[in-house]
Amino acid sequence: MNVTTSTLSLTVADVDASREFFCAHLGYRVAMAADGFASLTRGDDAAADVVLLRRGIEVLPPEQRDQQAAGLIFALTVTDIEAEERRLRESGAPITMPLREEPWGERLLQLTDPNRIVVQLVEWTTPDEPAHTEHTGQAEHAG
Repeated sequence: MNVTTSTLSLTVADVDASREFFCAHLGYRVAMAADGFASLTRGDDAAADVVLLRRGIEVLPPEQRDQQAAGLIFALTVTDIEAEERRLRESGAPITMPLREEPWGERLLQLTDPNRIVVQLVEWTTPDEPAHTEHTGQAEHAG
């Protein structure tokens, strides 16, 4: 298999609201659109493309038409997450989880779009906690 691109397809109640959110706050642009459909891309980096489908649209198999995006976190790994947080706050983006750092070195924040799609921005750092070895179970400092 040779994967040439990655696309996340999301079924939502309001395609226009999610399209505006992804374009205004996450740098996506519309590659193509029609009634009840929008294909979004960033085109210049490794972010997955996003397809938005209106709930109930007939292009979906009947068993999928009434499903909506739920319980999903769309994570994008970024550089300079503090600058991204400032940019998002200044643009009025709906930040629903402020920037925080986990002990294992993950810095993250979350936004939630009008259709309740959670987008998480992540930046990885070197964790401050010492490594644990399997042999002794004791913390050891590398260096």
